[in-house]
Amino acid sequence: MRLSRANIATLEIPPGKSERIVFDDALPGFGIRLRAGGKRTWVVQYRAGTKHRRVTLANAAALDPEEARKRAKDILAKAQLGGDPQTEKMQARARAAVTLSGIATDYLKQAKSRLRPTSYAEADRYLSRYLVSLHDMPAHSVSRRDVAAWLNEVAAQHGLHASNRGRTCLSALFSWAMRQGLVELNPVVATGKAVEETSRTRVLSREEIGQIWVACRDDDHGRIVRLLLLTGQRRNEVAGIRWSEIDRAAGLWRLPAERTKNGLPHDVPLSGDAMAILDGAPIRNAKDLIFGDREGPFQGWSRAKISLDNRINESRIWTFGHGAIGISPWRLHDLRRTVVTHMNENLGILPHVVEAVVNHVTGPAKMGVAGVYNRASYATEKKAALNSWSNYVAELIRTYREK
Repeated sequence: MRLSRANIATLEIPPGKSERIVFDDALPGFGIRLRAGGKRTWVVQYRAGTKHRRVTLANAAALDPEEARKRAKDILAKAQLGGDPQTEKMQARARAAVTLSGIATDYLKQAKSRLRPTSYAEADRYLSRYLVSLHDMPAHSVSRRDVAAWLNEVAAQHGLHASNRGRTCLSALFSWAMRQGLVELNPVVATGKAVEETSRTRVLSREEIGQIWVACRDDDHGRIVRLLLLTGQRRNEVAGIRWSEIDRAAGLWRLPAERTKNGLPHDVPLSGDAMAILDGAPIRNAKDLIFGDREGPFQGWSRAKISLDNRINESRIWTFGHGAIGISPWRLHDLRRTVVTHMNENLGILPHVVEAVVNHVTGPAKMGVAGVYNRASYATEKKAALNSWSNYVAELIRTYREK
C-alpha cells in the first residue's frame, strides 16, 4: 500500500514483537517503523555496495507522509548515484561534535610546551575567554562572517590592537586544526585587521617622563610603570617579576631564559630607586610574584592606563588651565624606547652598552659563545649605565616638580 496518514494509523505490531517496519509499495525503500511503546518514525532503506543502510528521517507525528516521501526520494537518489547518505549523516554528526571550544582546548595543551609563557597566556586569554561566544559552534561551520563579527566584538570591548592579536591567535588555531584534519578551511583568511599597525617611534620628552612618574600611584600599576622607566625592560617581564629573581646581595634582577623574548637569561642591575620600589611592594601571603592580586601576574592594563592618562591630563589642566592640551597618545612600550633614546642621546652611553641593558641580541658578535662572554663583560657597564639613568630620571622629576 501507499503509506498515508490515514492508513498508518491502522497499522499494528504483531503479538510478541517489539517493532515492525512497513514499506511503501509506491516508493521502494521508504517505510515506517512502529515500536511497542507507540513511537512511529519514517525510515528509508537502501544498498551501499554490498551493505544495507537504513536512515531515520523523523517522527511520524512531526512529519507528514508526503514530506517524508520527498526526503526519502532525495536520499534514494543520492544512493543510486553512488553516495552513502547514512555515512554522510554520521560524519556530519561527528563534525558537529567537534566544537571550537574542544579544538581550542587541545590546541592550547600542545601550544603550552612550545610557546613562551607570555605568548601562551595571550593565546589562552583570547581563545578561552574572549572566544566564548563561538565556543559551542561546530568548528567546521565557523564562517568568515562569524570570525569578522567576533573580531568587531573584541575591538569594541578591548580595543583595535586587541582585535588584531585575537585574529592572529584564532588563525594559528585554525591552521593547527587543518594540519590535524579537524577542519578543511581557515575562515580567518581574508578577514581584515581592525587597524594597520606601523612601527612606532614615540619617545617621551623630559617633561612627559616627569608627568608620568608623578601621576603614578603607590599601587601595582604605578610601581610597574616606574620600574619600566628605570630598567628599560619589557612590560610582561616587569609585570611577572618574582621575589626569587631578586639577588639582593649582587643588586641584580636575574631574569631566567624562559621569561625573556630572546630566550637568553638576562641580569638587570637595580639602582637604589628601583630597589626602593620593589621594597615598597606588599608581600601577598608568601606569593613569589611581586605584582598581581590573584595567582597570576598583574592584570587590568587598559583600565589602569586610562586612569593614569586621566590623572596626567587633570594635572595639565590644573597647571595650565582648561585650554591645556592632553598628553599625546603613548603606550607602555614607549617607555623602553624612551630609555634607549635618552641613554644614547642625553647621557652619551655607548650603543652596545644600551643594547646590553635592554637585552637586545643582534649580529654574530652577540650570539653563541661570544654572546656569553659579552654578557659577562658588560655587567659593570650595565650597572653604571642604569645608575646614571636613575640619577637622570630623579633630576628631571625634581625639576618638573619645582616648576
